[in-house]
This record gives sequence, C-alpha cells and structure tokens, in this order.
Amino acid sequence: MEPAAAHPAARRALMGRAFGFLLAGALGLVAALWTWTLPGDAASLAGGTDGVTVHVLNNGFHTDIAVPRAALESQGGPLAEASRSIGAGDWILIGWGDSKFFIDTSPMETRIPDGLRAFFWPGNASVVMLDPETGDPSRRFPPAARRTLRLTPDGFAGLTRRVEGSLSLIEGRPRLSVARDGDGAHFFASREHFWIGYLCNSWTARVLNAGGLPVRPQRSETAGEVIAAIDRAQLDTAAP
Repeated sequence: MEPAAAHPAARRALMGRAFGFLLAGALGLVAALWTWTLPGDAASLAGGTDGVTVHVLNNGFHTDIAVPRAALESQGGPLAEASRSIGAGDWILIGWGDSKFFIDTSPMETRIPDGLRAFFWPGNASVVMLDPETGDPSRRFPPAARRTLRLTPDGFAGLTRRVEGSLSLIEGRPRLSVARDGDGAHFFASREHFWIGYLCNSWTARVLNAGGLPVRPQRSETAGEVIAAIDRAQLDTAAP
C-alpha cells in the first residue's frame, strides 16, 4: 500500500501540472490577442484620382482624422448634420475621447487625477469631436507626425459610417455636449465608453479599419501604433 504521506505530494504535483497548463493557456491567449489583426480592404486604400484624401495627425499621444468637409457632408445623415452645425472651415478634424478629460484644455499637470479616473474607471462617457479648420491641417504637423490615405468613395463612406455609429442620437439627431470656448471644436455625445481597454487611439484604429486599413486592435492604444498600421499598409501596397 502507498504511504499516506505520498498523497499530499501527488496532489501538489497534480496541482502544479494544472497550474502549468493554465499558465500556458493564458500566455497563449495573450499572444493571440496581441497579434490579432482586423483585416482591411486594400482596394479601399487605392482611391486614385476619384479618391478622398484623409489625413491622420499624431500629437504625440492622441490621433485625429482630418477629412474634407465637402466629402463628409455629401454623405448625408447625422454626422453630416453635425458638421453643418459648426463653424466655417473646409476640413474637419475628427477625434474621440473621454467626455471630460478630452475637452479640458487646462495644464496637463493639473489634470492627473481626472486622467487616472478616465483610464481606470470603467464606463466613462465619451464624445466625438468635430473641429473645422480652414486650409489643410496636415501642414501644421511635421512629416513624422502625419500620414495621408487616399480612400475610394466606398472606403470613405465606410469610415464616416463608423464615426456616425459612435454618435448618441435622439430621434435620429446628434446631441451637442460642448462647444469649447476659444476655438471651433464641438463635442457631440457618443454612445461608446472610454477606459484603459478602449482609448482614443483604439477608436481611431477602428474608424480607419472601417475605411479599409488593417489594424491590430490590442496594440492600438498608442498613437505610434496607429501611424505604424498606415506605414505597414502602404508598404504592402507598394510592394511588387
């Protein structure tokens, strides 16, 4: 008969093997999520002469998408209605973020507690920014901080539909949350929620994916990854 003392050792060995399997499974899941790519549509990124120019602008930690206002408003719908309701400008900068932190323009060092709240508290309310600008806004950014896409009309329609899908509507109409003093930026209520698992750059990546850009969602928390996704797509397009 096996000594009674052997049973605890056997149980510990069994538990150790089970823990090893669980750890391996968890690491495999993390690796799968980290490398997971949402496929795009290469044809939508080849707009040619009939395409629509879209700029992605990186300020170091946040990305905005600049689109031609005429092309946006020609789509019709709630997003076009929101665009028509704001000030003059032939380009519209589009961004997304927390309904308080994103709008606030006070010095960053005074907003650290609110930034922690926006990151770590789940279910934060969010807004879609529409900011009109006269003249090509990409000229304000150095080459390393801007990228340009030339989308087909269908690709541009997919991109704007994804932005429009973020809006929180009442009877089919967008809801203005804030018109920020001192500039033309208007912030419209969004139905999505901001938190550390879904940040402003995550949203930008999803919008660009709707326009045809392949993206890696779990890596898109940073502005640099959004820019890198465009570089990869353009390199693939240029390859023979």
